[in-house]
Amino acid sequence: MTATDLSPTKQEADKLFQRKRLIGFGIPAVVFAYLVYIFFAFDISGLAGRANLDNAVTLASDSWSHKIHVTRDNRSGEITYAFEGERKGRYPAGQRPDWVSGDEIIEIDLGADHVVRYLPENRTEIEVPGFPKIEVQAEGRSLTNNLPDDLPEWISASNRRIGITTEEGRITLTGARTEVFNYFPGWELFWFTLDSPYYGHSIGSILFGERLDPARSNITGAVSDWWNNKMWRHKDVAWAIGETILMAFLGTMGAAMLALPLAFLAAKRFTPILLLRAVTRRLFDFVRGVDALIWTVVLARAFGPGPLTGTLAILITDTGTFGKTFSEALENVDQKQIEGVSSTGAKPLQRYRFGVIPQVVPVLLAQILYFLESNTRSATIIGAITGGGIGLMLTQAIQTQKDWEEVAYYIVLIIVMVMFMDWFSGWLRGKLIGRKD
Repeated sequence: MTATDLSPTKQEADKLFQRKRLIGFGIPAVVFAYLVYIFFAFDISGLAGRANLDNAVTLASDSWSHKIHVTRDNRSGEITYAFEGERKGRYPAGQRPDWVSGDEIIEIDLGADHVVRYLPENRTEIEVPGFPKIEVQAEGRSLTNNLPDDLPEWISASNRRIGITTEEGRITLTGARTEVFNYFPGWELFWFTLDSPYYGHSIGSILFGERLDPARSNITGAVSDWWNNKMWRHKDVAWAIGETILMAFLGTMGAAMLALPLAFLAAKRFTPILLLRAVTRRLFDFVRGVDALIWTVVLARAFGPGPLTGTLAILITDTGTFGKTFSEALENVDQKQIEGVSSTGAKPLQRYRFGVIPQVVPVLLAQILYFLESNTRSATIIGAITGGGIGLMLTQAIQTQKDWEEVAYYIVLIIVMVMFMDWFSGWLRGKLIGRKD
């Protein structure tokens, strides 16, 4: 071969290398350009500037701790002591925390020389180490104070509201009331509320000690008081968990039962009529093309809020997904097994029952069990919209902006529920389908 003969080959090779170089540089350039677009389109710099780390720290601390509110009503002069500020968490009359003292002058010792005093005539004194004594007077809806003009970051002040955040606690003052929040680690009242005779007693004293409630045995009374805990609502939480699992189960199983006969209509091997196949497949595309959350909003207008709406939303969406996967599994069945059943004189339904179903059962069960596990998570979000299950309780706790320890509790329960469903679906899959060694 001459050099002239090799010239076209060399040109093709040069073009190939040039194309690869362009691809090698072009793809990273496109990715970089897209990341730059995201940076400006999502306003990443502005988001970083708006981030409030103090709020993040407060929310994080609220998730693993509890706070006791010492509240003075500036109109009536009444002083209350309550866990998380809730009426059902109030100390009984005549009782208060041991770090509160005094009668006419109420002194609140937050620790580390941080002291708050409720004085007569709606006056308040606040002592913080390294800062001059703060004096505030509530007069109607307004506040007067002796704060300097140049305030530190941990104090926000106006003539209507003053907020002070220290390492030992928080103080909020308005014309209507003065409130001190003292933080402590742990989820207090998780087992028993203040009105329970078992509050403050160890497990050993409850199990083996003297009877604490003359009307009930210790074990019976303790279980009853824990189950009916007014603060943590264990009975309502258990019912909500059951509703969430039930929504996922009914929606998944109902979708599987609807999708299986429709899948035969969408499979070319079992439905030779093109129009019927096309209609069935477009139906699957339609119902699964709309997300379950959208179906939830639509169905809520028709059926109202409740677990039934969530169940139907899961059922409709999964019917389309199951129909597609089941029809694909039916397309790939072994014809020899069907012919073997037919040779025995079996009727069409018997051929489907003994020649087709045994082949696709492992695929069907694997899909159903996977979606059962996945829909347990989806039912949590759907429940938040339709008003059912643990999702509703989680949403309510978030909306209050104060019960973050309950938010953490519900999140832990959701994670445990998902882990249990993961284990259960795996165990059930092994029992029904079998495991490979």
